[in-house]
Amino acid sequence: MTPNDSHASRGYSDVGNVRPPISEESLRTERIQIERKAFVLALKENPRGRFLRITEDVGGRRDSIIIPATGLEELKRAIDEMVKVSRDTPEKTQQP
Repeated sequence: MTPNDSHASRGYSDVGNVRPPISEESLRTERIQIERKAFVLALKENPRGRFLRITEDVGGRRDSIIIPATGLEELKRAIDEMVKVSRDTPEKTQQP
């Protein structure tokens, strides 16, 4: 299997599907540093609607996820629950 085959098997195709870039307007951007990772949270808007792009930068390698604005309340609820569980659950000690 070639690298192009793996893209095609996941529904991606570079042949004939060149999309013109969509202009995006930044509404707000926050950058946070946690240990050796940097995160950029950018609330943006384009003709399709608003969305949050979260980009992780670790040593020059970047990965992003995009969350439609319609899902931000649900995301916040889930993160709030994770924070609560993390705060309320004692950490397991590391075994040598």
